[in-house]
Amino acid sequence: MDINSNKTEMEKEGLQYNTERGNLVIPEYGRNIQIMIRHLLDIEDRTKRTEAACFIVSVMAQMHPQVKESNDYVHKLWDHMYIISDYKLDVDGPYDPPKPEMQSAKPESIEYQKDKIKYGHYGQYLLDIIKKVSEECEENANKQEIIVSIANQMKRDYLNWNRDTVNDIIIINDLRRLSKGKLILPDDTKLMTMTEIIGKPQQRQVQNTPKKKKGKKPISTSNPNRPNKKS
Repeated sequence: MDINSNKTEMEKEGLQYNTERGNLVIPEYGRNIQIMIRHLLDIEDRTKRTEAACFIVSVMAQMHPQVKESNDYVHKLWDHMYIISDYKLDVDGPYDPPKPEMQSAKPESIEYQKDKIKYGHYGQYLLDIIKKVSEECEENANKQEIIVSIANQMKRDYLNWNRDTVNDIIIINDLRRLSKGKLILPDDTKLMTMTEIIGKPQQRQVQNTPKKKKGKKPISTSNPNRPNKKS
């Protein structure tokens, strides 16, 4: 393709109003990048077309340096260039061009958890721990410490759900039910206090006005030899 004729066409393109032009396919790259990519389709020599495409990708990377934070940023740039060209670009790129149907494909829906949790404020993760410990934890010196740690975590979760104070006996009984009687603590077990879990309330700083210091009376600077003015 003649360079002069290509330059003339680009100059004519620049004289058009945006309302007369087509919509931007990927707006963050701007109008000029889209024009340059569309003009790649007019380059007949495949080698020159590929070289021009590589140059445009480097310009796209300079416009958005934040994309370099991702591992596959170069792949994304090439995909964007194919998309802007309406999937018509034919070059010897480093990656296979994306398929048009992939752009309109809907992502797989993530289903909500269908299992009903009776004690929802403790969460499924903690319930799984209770089940695993009650089934696999052997009787040893550390088992009682593990049970106390689980009970303290249950109390934390309970207070996140309800900020009111909770009696330790409630936590101990819930742990007994959830473990089917395998994780038992004595009723007089002392768990972490509410202050230790939530933290101490911030005390208000009372700003006391400074008291005036009692000092000597100011010395009169008036001249005693000067007669007083008569009223």
